[in-house]
Amino acid sequence: MSKLQSFRTKYISFLFDRKSLFIISGSFLFTLIVFILSIGIGDMQIGPIEVVKTLFGYGTEMNTLVVHSFRLPRIVLALIAGSALAVSGAILQAIIRNPLASPDLIGITWGGAFATISFFAIFSDRSNALTVSIQWLPLASFIGALIIAIIVYILSWKNGISPTRLILIGVGISAVMQALSMLMMIIGPIYRASQANIWITGSVHGANWNQAIILGPLVIFLLGIALIYARKLNIQELGEDISKGVGSMVERDRLVLLCVSTALAGGAVAFAGGIGFVGLMAPHIARKLVGSTFGAIVPVSALIGGAIVMTADILARTLFSPLQVPAGVFTAAIGAPYFIYLLYRNRK
Repeated sequence: MSKLQSFRTKYISFLFDRKSLFIISGSFLFTLIVFILSIGIGDMQIGPIEVVKTLFGYGTEMNTLVVHSFRLPRIVLALIAGSALAVSGAILQAIIRNPLASPDLIGITWGGAFATISFFAIFSDRSNALTVSIQWLPLASFIGALIIAIIVYILSWKNGISPTRLILIGVGISAVMQALSMLMMIIGPIYRASQANIWITGSVHGANWNQAIILGPLVIFLLGIALIYARKLNIQELGEDISKGVGSMVERDRLVLLCVSTALAGGAVAFAGGIGFVGLMAPHIARKLVGSTFGAIVPVSALIGGAIVMTADILARTLFSPLQVPAGVFTAAIGAPYFIYLLYRNRK
């Protein structure tokens, strides 16, 4: 019996893979478990049942205060940022047809980080207050990430995208953006410089509901576009000639997908900083689980990416308590060896 099942109504008809649907459900359940455990773990331990009761409004007054005011904002932001970075990496890997592509490795994350640091340096007054609304921050980060993405793409193109050329140019551009970010930290306000130093590593410490409310709808909207363009991503992986042969508007689709990828990375960087290697690891894990169909890779990547950042945040606030270690330290500790393994496996 075929694994593909059909769904038909008067106006809608599509196929879905039972295995992919099962894995998406399992990934959602796993991420939900990590979410609940993350809320309960901390200086004040709260059991999973008490966490669920508190989320539905039946917890004690103390549990409600701890969960809703202190832990939930940072955990929601970690989930959103991880999902955004993971899907951003999945899209880049499909567009470029390079398993080593991710927003942090080829400089896109650093482009967003530079724009974020510049935003705080330029629009802060002497009392360290912002002179413009914080709601403009995701736009600034997106513009910085998009500019770097276009530069890397153009410089890497020579009768197609060479994986080696892309990585080398991306690393070089990333180094330049790191240097410029340090320059903005030096010339900007000292208070903002300390904030920027945390953002560079990647941390959700100090997150608040305003940040989650700004970033959440943006990421949900962009994930919806990524799902709509899932078929385009499948065609992109076949190569430019085949894509054009089946009637795909390759350059237009590539531009839309590049904008979606950079917007996701830029939005995540704006509020969670440069959490590294999530955009590399999560799509690879998703591809191992569901194969090469991007209709399944996009949601599974989003769920796994969110789980990775939430897990890193658990380690960040518990292993060295009372010190708050940036979550990006732990994602890099896992992601860097994984990147070396991928380089070795693709050495030919």
